[in-house]
Amino acid sequence: MSQQAQPHTGAGPIPTTQPQATTRSLWVGWIWFGGAMMILLGFFNVIEGLVALFNDKYYVVGPQGLLVFDITGWGWVHLIIGVLAVASGLALFTGAVWARIAAVFLATVNAVAQLAFLSAYPVWATVVIALDVLVIWAVIVHGDEARRTS
Repeated sequence: MSQQAQPHTGAGPIPTTQPQATTRSLWVGWIWFGGAMMILLGFFNVIEGLVALFNDKYYVVGPQGLLVFDITGWGWVHLIIGVLAVASGLALFTGAVWARIAAVFLATVNAVAQLAFLSAYPVWATVVIALDVLVIWAVIVHGDEARRTS
């Protein structure tokens, strides 16, 4: 036996079969910006790491040297952080809480790594640190909007 749709008689709420639309906050764009920047910064770190691994003479280091590692060591550090940052940036588009935590953690680690690499590439490291701080701000301040719309 099949059920036939009954016309609405005016008593009670109007029956609907469509799901309610969720309203999106315009602030969710900051999370998408953070995800896109994490991907971009990750690719930049991968390139920076590969250059350090394949050409030790590319970066000019002052007489004080680099903090903790040599150029090859920093190449591996940048390469690993870059791959993880790309993955974290892609995960930010899902709106998952763990992706936001990972993005903030990796952006912080990347900023500290760039600070230690400052003597080899001062202008670029400063730009990357500023972008990391912007990503951290976007993800922390506007993270709830991503959770509400996903």
